[in-house]
Amino acid sequence: MQQTASIRARLGQWIESDRVQHIIVALILINAVTLGLETSSRIMDSIGGLLKLIDRTLLAIFAAEILIKLFAFRTAFFRNPWNLFDFIVVGIALVPSSGPLTVLRVLRLLRLVSLVPRFRFVVESLLRAIPGILSIAGLLAILFYVSAVMATGLFGERFPEWFGSIGSSMYSLFQIMTLESWSMGIARPVMEIYPWAWAYFVPFILIATFTMLNLFIAIIVSTMQSMVEEQNQQETAQIGELVHGENLELHQELRALRDEIRALRDAVEPRP
Repeated sequence: MQQTASIRARLGQWIESDRVQHIIVALILINAVTLGLETSSRIMDSIGGLLKLIDRTLLAIFAAEILIKLFAFRTAFFRNPWNLFDFIVVGIALVPSSGPLTVLRVLRLLRLVSLVPRFRFVVESLLRAIPGILSIAGLLAILFYVSAVMATGLFGERFPEWFGSIGSSMYSLFQIMTLESWSMGIARPVMEIYPWAWAYFVPFILIATFTMLNLFIAIIVSTMQSMVEEQNQQETAQIGELVHGENLELHQELRALRDEIRALRDAVEPRP
C-alpha cells in the first residue's frame, strides 16, 4: 500500500509539473492548427491521412493525461472543478461522432482555459461576478420590456416590421443598443414620420448602451480587483506564517545553543 501511495504521489507531482503542463499546452496548440487545416478540402486531399493520425495521437495523449490524474488523485480529482472541466471536454472528444457532430472535437481546445493561470483567473472572475451580472441583466430586461411596449404603441402602426409586436420591438431595440445601423437604418426613417422620435431613441441609447453595459464591465473589473486583493492577502499571510515559523525555529536553536554553552562552561569551570 505504501509503495502504491508513493507511486501515486510521484505521478501526481509529475503530471502537475510545469514541464508536463507546458508540453500539454503546446500539444493543444498543435491540435488547434491541425483542426483548422482539416477544414480545407484541398489540404485534406493531400495530407488528410496524416492530419487524422496526428489528431488521434493527440487525443490519446490527452486521454492518457486524464487517466494518470485519475490514478494519482483518485476521488480528489473530482473535487477540482478544472479537472472536471478537462474530463468533460476530453470525454466529449472521445465520443464517436459523425457528420456535423465532428465539430465537437474543437472543444478540446477549451482546455487552454484550465491550463493557463491567467485564463483561469478571468473565468473565475466571470463566475464570481454572475450574481451582480444577473442583477444588471434583470434591470436591462425591465428596461427592454418597458421600452418595447412604448415603441410598439408609438411606432408599430407605421413600422410593423420593426415595432409591430413586443418581440420585433425588443429585437429592434437590441440592434439599437448595439449601435449597429441604428441611426440611418432605424431612427432616421422613423423620424421622417415622427420628428419627435429622437426624444425616445436618444435616452434609450444613453441608458441601455452607455450606462447598463458599462455597469457589466464595472462589476467584472471590481470582481477581478477583489480576487487580486484576496490573492495578495493570502500570499502575505503565507509569508507571515513562514517568517513566524522560521523565527520560532531560530529561537529554539538559539536556546539549544545557549544550553550547550552553559553545559560546556559548567564542565570546564572547576568546582569549589
